[in-house]
Amino acid sequence: MSTVLTSTSSELVIRGLGKRYAHAQARSGELQVLHDIDLHVPEGSFVSIVGASGCGKSTLLRLVLGLDTEFEGEILLGGQPIAGTGRERGIVFQDHRLFPWLTVEQNIAVGLRNAPFTPRQKAELVAEHVALVGLRGFERSWPHQISGGMAQRVAIARGLVNRPRVLLLDEPFGALDALTRSRMQNELQRIWQKERITMLLVTHDVEEAVFLGDRVVVMQPSPGRIRRVVDVPLPHPRNRSDPAFIRLRDDVLSDFLDHRAEPAIHSDAGLH
Repeated sequence: MSTVLTSTSSELVIRGLGKRYAHAQARSGELQVLHDIDLHVPEGSFVSIVGASGCGKSTLLRLVLGLDTEFEGEILLGGQPIAGTGRERGIVFQDHRLFPWLTVEQNIAVGLRNAPFTPRQKAELVAEHVALVGLRGFERSWPHQISGGMAQRVAIARGLVNRPRVLLLDEPFGALDALTRSRMQNELQRIWQKERITMLLVTHDVEEAVFLGDRVVVMQPSPGRIRRVVDVPLPHPRNRSDPAFIRLRDDVLSDFLDHRAEPAIHSDAGLH
């Protein structure tokens, strides 16, 4: 059944996407980083992208965010081409990037800097998102006074406070220890279920990709392209010890273990 896209839709459509960089050592003088990427991210869905280093995962996210406008193909949000950065797309990086001279609530409010809201509306949105990420009582704490996991909660709140149509997550838990990462995955799952914002996650962790995603996009390098897309028809909340979950995780992991020429992707299943 076809879907009619409107300007307010959060459906993301990528067609024929390619990206090249000038590269002196490449035979043609250019390095093909992404090749012929076709991806459909339905409104309100959670799609995980997993792949080895160098397969173009983060480059893809940069293009969707609008940080780089030189590419082949098209990227559509709500049926409209993406042109530069915009408030309708939020981002959470691996490094929380909090400003050390601002409190938790002030760091979240940075996400509203260019938003067309009154000071009272901004204060209400900040308070709402402090509560959403479970940080009530820490509003006036400084970044050095909170843990790494709490700092990432602040970063997630900052990414969501502007009410984006799509939230992009670039290995958001990669710098955390295994236990904190597992807890943050649970938190992100809870937030997504509550907010139903379209989410696009880039990760090197197969288990994380399967745990969070409705679908897992498996990429491979040289040049970066989609190997296959795996549906994850498991109910939420998900159980990492569920045999169905383990089968899906191992199925995705086999894409990397079966190809000796490609770097292997690790799974942190034994650490949780």
